[in-house]
Amino acid sequence: MSGALSGLRILDFSTLLPGPMATLFLAEAGAEVIKIEKPSGGDEMRGYQPRWGEDSANFNVLNRGKKSIALDLKSEEGRAKLMPLIESADIIVEQFRPGVMARLGLSYDDVRAIRPDIIYCSISGYGQSGPRAQRAGHDLNYQGDAGLLSLSYGTPQAPVVPAALIADIAGGAYPALVNLLMALRQRDQTGEGAYIDIAMAETIFPFLYSAMALGQVSGSYPGNGDSQTTGASPRYRLYPTSDGRILAAAPLEQKFWERFCGAIGLDPALQDDARDPDATRDAVAAIIASRPATEWEPVFDKADCCCSIVQTVEEAMQSEHYRARGLFDHALVNADGERIVALPLPIAKAFRAVPDAMLPVPGLGAHTGDLTGSDTGKAKT
Repeated sequence: MSGALSGLRILDFSTLLPGPMATLFLAEAGAEVIKIEKPSGGDEMRGYQPRWGEDSANFNVLNRGKKSIALDLKSEEGRAKLMPLIESADIIVEQFRPGVMARLGLSYDDVRAIRPDIIYCSISGYGQSGPRAQRAGHDLNYQGDAGLLSLSYGTPQAPVVPAALIADIAGGAYPALVNLLMALRQRDQTGEGAYIDIAMAETIFPFLYSAMALGQVSGSYPGNGDSQTTGASPRYRLYPTSDGRILAAAPLEQKFWERFCGAIGLDPALQDDARDPDATRDAVAAIIASRPATEWEPVFDKADCCCSIVQTVEEAMQSEHYRARGLFDHALVNADGERIVALPLPIAKAFRAVPDAMLPVPGLGAHTGDLTGSDTGKAKT
């Protein structure tokens, strides 16, 4: 398989979203990614709904191009079969609670004794140390603990759950990927491996750059919906149209604001939104609510003022722009010959493997025999 990471072997002990997405990047860039799964059920995401073939649609999207071996890591036999793979591995990614890999005899120190230059990445909610290290949590908890949720959650009477799993993806998968690539660069220079401790709750803080800077300098930290980009400004808001669609209006800069005001015919007396932001906001809302989205789209296309109608996921996937850029050219094909679009990843074409060279999504334990000399597992792919 071609690609920038061709020749690297990754052992992936992770499940669900953060780790599997990080290793999906590596697989798409040509690395050999081997999922280490429990024989009974494997990665929990295999059983999610809806199914697409034998496994869930989510599992298919996140595990394209990987291999799978099924081993009982709690048994000496299972761990013994894993040892030759550890000897040849470049990277290990795991996502258990702190201490689990050590109890299995697979901690960083255990693995480093076998493979001294191993790069070992642990992804967890709160990190490998500290008072909360053993605490259970999910994305919503991590966003709340870091303070991100406090900046924009709707009203106390009707709080809004964020649409994106920011902690899992931007706080887990992406930091893991970035640090793994830096560790590879360091190993190229020094020959030394590395241990990487990714704590999803703390890697959210870069999203709080403005709130942290403002609070520390002014002594007043922003709260729910009261900063420029969380709803306090008429220039950065969501405005409903008459047909129930939503206008995403972001004419922050003065030149865009002036174009926006002219395009919608806002009363000149209200265009200085510093005087009475609420009055300006209400007036803009009333104007936008007076016409349907189909009438507003050409208006804002012509005005070119950072305004657009919010698209559904289905509409976005049919966008001429994304199609023209080849965003959805990669596809997944299951055992029944059905095709769906593969998850688009922000990997430059020069670095990723050729689409036709990618492995299909692996059945549970499909490569156990090939990689461990055992016939455990079902050879589905």
